[in-house]
Amino acid sequence: MFGLGLPELLVILVIALVLFGGKRLPQLGRSLGEALSGMRQGLAAETVPVEDKREDRRV
Repeated sequence: MFGLGLPELLVILVIALVLFGGKRLPQLGRSLGEALSGMRQGLAAETVPVEDKREDRRV
């Protein structure tokens, strides 16, 4: 995981908690998860051949 150990992750978590606060941190995590999910879906949609996309539009 990018060469990060437990101590490094704890330091990052503490810094994020101090910067954003306890109430806003879950919102940031949720929005980050949704962004990653959307990016994965977008990348999966790009792998469909162009011909298939044109056929889907006609239906």
